[in-house]
Amino acid sequence: MSDLVTGDAVVLGLRPARLPSRALAILLDLLVYVAGYLLIAVGLVLATASMDGAAQAAVSVASFVLILVGVPIAVETLSHGRSLGKLACGLRVVRDDGGPIRFRHALVRGAFGVFELLLTFGSVACIASLFSERGRRLGDVFAGTLVIRERVPGARVMPVPPPPPWLAGRFGGLDLSAVPDGLWLAIRQYLTRMDQLDPQVGAVMAARLADDLVARTGAPPPVGVPAAAFLMAVVHERQSRDAARAFRQQPAPGAAPAGYGQPAPVVMPVVAAPAVVPVAAPVVPVAPVPVPVPVPVDPPKATGFAPPA
Repeated sequence: MSDLVTGDAVVLGLRPARLPSRALAILLDLLVYVAGYLLIAVGLVLATASMDGAAQAAVSVASFVLILVGVPIAVETLSHGRSLGKLACGLRVVRDDGGPIRFRHALVRGAFGVFELLLTFGSVACIASLFSERGRRLGDVFAGTLVIRERVPGARVMPVPPPPPWLAGRFGGLDLSAVPDGLWLAIRQYLTRMDQLDPQVGAVMAARLADDLVARTGAPPPVGVPAAAFLMAVVHERQSRDAARAFRQQPAPGAAPAGYGQPAPVVMPVVAAPAVVPVAAPVVPVAPVPVPVPVPVDPPKATGFAPPA
């Protein structure tokens, strides 16, 4: 990994291409360029058969320079450092600050490539790449460029082992809001690599991580639970909460998205009201209601307590 620093003090983690991949890319490019040069050279020989020897030599030199020098420069300029061979090998030519190259960079690389790659059959370029820390040849050094790898194999993410069945759901009431992300990352790395560690070293590491987790949650450590099993159960509980929160926040299918800060509208199912058949109610005689006579009530006596507010 190359620690390139831009003008904004940003460290770029780029992977410089090494000699084998660069040699393969250059070999593919040379095969294409030489095949094209031979085809064009045969056509030029047939077209200039009636000219004198000096004119034929001038045409041959011009075609050599144009095809084996000018075409690579144009290809690198237009493709921003990705020729056919570099595209096949997953490489790219960039500036020292990580930006795309321009015509001047491709011109310097092409001019030095005539001496490094064609006249010396690549020996000077191989020696310079072996002695360079980032595998650069002389054309890269003078042009201020670097060949990097674009296709980097990704690391396989190992799943966290599940907790024992008798611990599933036991830590549902644990407060995990104060646990930092760095501690979660350390616990995950330990659980995914615990089988590769020495048993004694792994037990000490699990105990230390479990103590840090208990201190962050503020809950007493569980009695009789191994440290590694405790870590598995807590990580499983956190993953379950994250999954439940993610699924709960998803809108219902077909519903319009709610505005920012406004609750989503609740759509109630429409139920058809049953048909009501009018029925004539029977007439019932109503008896007169007696009117109550008001009874005088004495006013309450003052007790000295204020009424409740």
